[in-house]
Amino acid sequence: MARNKYPEKTIQQILDVSTKLFQEKGFEKTSLQDIIHELNMSKGAIYHHFKSKEEILRAVMDRQFRYATQKLEELIEHTEAAHAKEKLQLILEQLVADPQSHSIDGILVDQVKNPQFVVEGMKVGVNHDALKIKRIILEGIEDGSMTTAFPGEVAEVFMLLVNIWLNPTLFARDQQETVQRLLFLQQMMKGLGVDVVSDLFIQKVTAHYAGIGGYDQPGT
Repeated sequence: MARNKYPEKTIQQILDVSTKLFQEKGFEKTSLQDIIHELNMSKGAIYHHFKSKEEILRAVMDRQFRYATQKLEELIEHTEAAHAKEKLQLILEQLVADPQSHSIDGILVDQVKNPQFVVEGMKVGVNHDALKIKRIILEGIEDGSMTTAFPGEVAEVFMLLVNIWLNPTLFARDQQETVQRLLFLQQMMKGLGVDVVSDLFIQKVTAHYAGIGGYDQPGT
């Protein structure tokens, strides 16, 4: 059968269709039977790769994390700027504006209070993305556009704050409270000698959370 001959293709089909259904119906309201029906595959073909809807979601998230990491690497390689500080500012602005990087954020709004998701986001930010940010900060120290004595620590703290602390859904914050924290992040990074949080970045992050319904609604 096709799933035996082309297992990777089958897995991608399952993830593509599941992502579509999770976005349209929400994770909780999508059943495994919905996924099977949409794929027009046998139940055995699905269970050969995934034992539950939760396993599928985990694979969807892992695929998205891999894409985001790859996108960051591409931006680091191809973004041109006068110096490292400007380069990092541009990269951050482009990451926020990239639709594919945030294609499943609407799904994750419902999952962000899941401890496993939060921990996984922290690990990816610290163990992978922060290392790449650190390299740019080191370039900034060398060219004089950044002045921190703690490039690795600043990169890690920045990723933790952006990925977790700033998320309004996780802490039930409204837009004004989120903007206040973005302004604090901007001031903090400036004080640490890594002035890379631009006004445009703040605007894009604020608009992004509004677009996915991430702000706490009164009475909910």
